[in-house]
Amino acid sequence: MSLNVKEIGPRVEADFDRVVDLLSRKVALKAVSAQGITGEHMRASAQFVAEELAKVGIETKVVQARTSDGTPGAWEVIGSKLVDPDAPTVLLYAHHDVQPVPDASAWDTDPFVATEVEGRLYGRGATDDGGGIAIHSGALHALADDLKVNIKVFIEGEEEMGSPSFIPFVESHQEEFASDVIIVADSGNWSAQIPSLTTSLRGNTDLDVTVKVSGHPVHSGQFGGPILDANTLAAMLISSLYDEQGNLAVPGIKAEEPVGGLQRDMDEADFRRDAALVDSYRLAGSGSLAARLWTKPSLTVIGFDAHPVEGSFNVIADQARFRLSLRTAPHQRPEEAHQALADFLVSHAPFGAQVSVEPIDNGMGWAMDPEATATQDALAAMREAYGVDPINKGEGGSIPFIPELQRLFPSAQVLVTGPEDPKGNAHSPNESISLSSLKKNIVTEALILSKLAD
Repeated sequence: MSLNVKEIGPRVEADFDRVVDLLSRKVALKAVSAQGITGEHMRASAQFVAEELAKVGIETKVVQARTSDGTPGAWEVIGSKLVDPDAPTVLLYAHHDVQPVPDASAWDTDPFVATEVEGRLYGRGATDDGGGIAIHSGALHALADDLKVNIKVFIEGEEEMGSPSFIPFVESHQEEFASDVIIVADSGNWSAQIPSLTTSLRGNTDLDVTVKVSGHPVHSGQFGGPILDANTLAAMLISSLYDEQGNLAVPGIKAEEPVGGLQRDMDEADFRRDAALVDSYRLAGSGSLAARLWTKPSLTVIGFDAHPVEGSFNVIADQARFRLSLRTAPHQRPEEAHQALADFLVSHAPFGAQVSVEPIDNGMGWAMDPEATATQDALAAMREAYGVDPINKGEGGSIPFIPELQRLFPSAQVLVTGPEDPKGNAHSPNESISLSSLKKNIVTEALILSKLAD
């Protein structure tokens, strides 16, 4: 018989000071993987997490991963707790590395000193993903001897760097990952007051495009008119990818509607404010704002090689190079979308310019199973812990290791939860976590684990 919120809630409340202290000490470790995933600071962060999870009953160890070419990789935390060989096994995921702080002056507090202000704890990694570690620790502590499922944990040390050694590590440690349910605590809620399951993630594919018009630059006064410069031709090519409403209009690139149905659309005013849009800008695309953000494709020029304005002079550029990042619908294979985009670019070369495309990388999207037992248990747990109905939401970003885990363990049911909310500012200045929501997230996960035992 699973526990209820009246039994779990007081346990979480009594333990919450410990959880906040854990999170505060984690912030202070400055576990910035961009400064070197093999560094001593990352090993120390992994060791801290391993010791904290050991305090709540998990047998842990710190292992250094290897990349596909055999070079040393990230410091990972793996662990387990076996309660019953016949019980379901749940894998708990989070990551212990954090984003860098390029400009500490943009923060209102010291980014590596956890500071509570008006019910939120500020600090780099407080929500992404120290909050995920705190949720796992708090839930396991709350259940204690009432834990009736087997637990495996994996706390990654390089998520913010794209997880280069993740797949080799999983493939060489499959026994430590094999499970019936995987809970990925690296996403977030609709708000601090309304919980969410993450229903889908977009995939991604990146490519470099070169537009060439001549063998060398020529004088714009002598040749300008019949010859358009490569920058202009590149701009024409990019604009041809869209229809008049701003929808991506490339045959073969698919669009989807929100997985599990749309329960509530995104608020446009909030979205505009969060993105700091200029007042005159009209949002591109058609259909619900949620679909445009979560399940329809989006294309971004993330780099462009051109002569800087300073020092520019009157020549026609012979070639231009730009990098495209395509976010793909959750179910579309990124290789398929990449090929469709590449074919379109080459076949739509303006004025017969020479267009070449170089692939970079691909990542598959993911969609949850709305009918899975774990999904239904999670929704019921959220409703009980928060006292309101959850509003499921997708994510426009990509977490490539989730579909890779699903590929390696196809029978496992995956739940994507997490500590974030729209005010959390993950990856940005003044990152923070709502402490009241963190408490309810812990109750939620404890309830999920209790329900899964049934």
